[in-house]
Amino acid sequence: MPRRDGLSPVPVHPIDALLVGSPDAVRVPLIGQALCAGFPSPADDFLEGALELPRWLVPNPPATFLWRISGSSMEGAGIYDRDLACVDRSLTAGHGSIVVAAVDGQMSCKRLVIDGNTARLAFCNPDLPAFAVDELGEGVIWGVVRFSIRWHIARGQLS
Repeated sequence: MPRRDGLSPVPVHPIDALLVGSPDAVRVPLIGQALCAGFPSPADDFLEGALELPRWLVPNPPATFLWRISGSSMEGAGIYDRDLACVDRSLTAGHGSIVVAAVDGQMSCKRLVIDGNTARLAFCNPDLPAFAVDELGEGVIWGVVRFSIRWHIARGQLS
């Protein structure tokens, strides 16, 4: 039956798509060191564990990682200290994207701001300034944050 407001119905995913061990779940590696604290590479030596997530949240599992956020620089984007950021390396970053950037070997989560020919990595905290990528030395966009996960109760160990 069509909706009265003319909008399309929102798809509802079955609850088994959210359960551990579901055939539609994928294991997403959790990087052991927090973003903004430095990280040389996403090698297996740095993996802390994995979370099973529904495939519809992680369309490209081989290019997807979870990273624990450290610090308050992204609170304006709704990403808080100790949240998990789901980072997809297969996505192309554009103006306004929340990205993980490697700057002089340090991994950091920032908003990409493109103004003409100048790309900036901006904090989402009004107390901290944006800075031009070319002012930073060697930098590269490593991936795009697809979503973040925040606990609203005490956090247990991830496995």
